[in-house]
Amino acid sequence: MTLELREATADDLGQVVEVFLGCWRGSYAAVLPEALVTGMTDERATAIWRRALTADNGVTVVAADGTRLLGVTRYDASGAEGAVHSLYVSPAAQGLGVGTRLLGHAVADFAARGLTAATLWVFAGNAPSIAFYRSRGWLPDGGTRVEAEFGEPELRLRRTIAAEGAGDARS
Repeated sequence: MTLELREATADDLGQVVEVFLGCWRGSYAAVLPEALVTGMTDERATAIWRRALTADNGVTVVAADGTRLLGVTRYDASGAEGAVHSLYVSPAAQGLGVGTRLLGHAVADFAARGLTAATLWVFAGNAPSIAFYRSRGWLPDGGTRVEAEFGEPELRLRRTIAAEGAGDARS
């Protein structure tokens, strides 16, 4: 597999939604209530990602193997701390390093911009994702929330960002 990371374009919308829904309906089915999983319609997912791909804030990066998208991340490096807003990998590509590469790309961008820490939110019941993030240096910092849109508890994870060139092997 030859994996290319690049900024997403509006032309990627259909495949980004496909990756997102693959995770939502596959991976999330085991960790979220059924009503929440089935409530994520094609139309709702398309609207969410259309807004994300046209937003002025944040960066959306896709991982592509040729013309096929395997993963997507959206993050923001404009504040005092970095923020990873989303990371989704096609169920068919999970375990192949796609998520690690996308997350590492965001961390490298944070470091290049001089940020020293970053956060992300993960559903509290999503043990596989929490384990993935923990193994890459993202640890719970005590922050919790329940967003009205989803109604499920989330945990905030935080990671220290090494200065660019400092040899952080996890990114």
